[in-house]
Amino acid sequence: MPFAVPVFLIIFLLSSFAEPVKAAEELRLDPLISEALKNNHEIITAEARLAAAGFRIPQARSLPDPMVMFGYQNEGWKKYTYGEMQGAQWMFSASQMFPYPGKLALKEQMASKEAEGLESAYQGLKLRTVEKVKELYFDLYLIYKNLDLIQDRKMLFSRIEDAAIARYSSGMGLQQEVLMAQTEKYMLLEKEEMLRQKIQSSETMLNVVLGREVTAALGRPADQSGTELHRSLEDLLNVHVNESPFLQGREKMVAASAVKVKMAQKEFYPDFTVNAGYFRRAGEFEDMWSLTTTINIPLFYRTKQQQAVLEARALVSEAEHEVLAMRSMLSSTIRDNYSMMKTAERLMALYKDGLIPKIRQDFDAALAGYMSGKTEAMTVISRLKSLLDVEALYWGQFVEREKAIARLETMTGAKGVIP
Repeated sequence: MPFAVPVFLIIFLLSSFAEPVKAAEELRLDPLISEALKNNHEIITAEARLAAAGFRIPQARSLPDPMVMFGYQNEGWKKYTYGEMQGAQWMFSASQMFPYPGKLALKEQMASKEAEGLESAYQGLKLRTVEKVKELYFDLYLIYKNLDLIQDRKMLFSRIEDAAIARYSSGMGLQQEVLMAQTEKYMLLEKEEMLRQKIQSSETMLNVVLGREVTAALGRPADQSGTELHRSLEDLLNVHVNESPFLQGREKMVAASAVKVKMAQKEFYPDFTVNAGYFRRAGEFEDMWSLTTTINIPLFYRTKQQQAVLEARALVSEAEHEVLAMRSMLSSTIRDNYSMMKTAERLMALYKDGLIPKIRQDFDAALAGYMSGKTEAMTVISRLKSLLDVEALYWGQFVEREKAIARLETMTGAKGVIP
């Protein structure tokens, strides 16, 4: 059959250059999550930022550095008069500034609240990193599942092709039917090549989150049975929203802003600087000492201290509304993802228990009818393409469900959501 040689040659060449689906070791999710939490560069940066915030706490509660002064005072310009003139003397003094009582404690509270806010942000970053690992992992999982579907369906298209060739050889079929079957096999090879390119892209993005070199080799994701969610929507909304580190971080911002108001109010009160001096004189002149106190006067309080209080109160209002906005956003996101999860479950059941068996049955019947001359080739090909599409939709919904659960874990802090 000379008409079929070019198409067979194309398919043979494409199959020769196409690499088989990787048979590398299984890629498991839990070790990847542990690796990301340990090596992700954003997490390491956040850890350093959190440690720096902890170091600021003892600094905030410490007194300002004391000041030491020493010098010499001479009488006259013509000669060194130390021991000869009463005013000639060596001078030594030390001074220490003492903030108004309560200011240092408030500064320590401010530093502590800021550190607590960074701690919440750090926990939130870890949750988002876990979510990202899961999303990329299941994207890769879906690609491999689609490759498996293509491998399986290529064999079914080969059955159609063999039937078309047999019908044409016996004079019962048309040349066009053979070409149609071979063309569909070629289209599957094209999809396979596109999926292989997606594997490289997904592996690169996953390696970045893991803190690996972007070209590091990754295996094939292990088969998944599906994550079970043991919480109702009401439970997630009423209980686990309050455990979210994103909400807790905003609440700690409110607490930090309230401390800043108290600190701003304390600035109406003066600080004290105590200075102790010693004056060394020689000869018949006795040494002298002094003790003085310097107090700053908040004279410009209308344009300084009072404005600082108003600023701090405005920041409290801002933080309080951010809490309300975050709570609304969390509730909305939880509802959306819970709905997505339930929709995916219903569609998976529809595909698995209804459409896939029915379409498979229709395909087998159409193929048998085609081989006996009762059905057209287009009908058989259409049934097989529908079967491939629905099976791909099933695994797509499986992955969307896993991603929705991952986002629920992130939004609720993952405490008690997945036992």
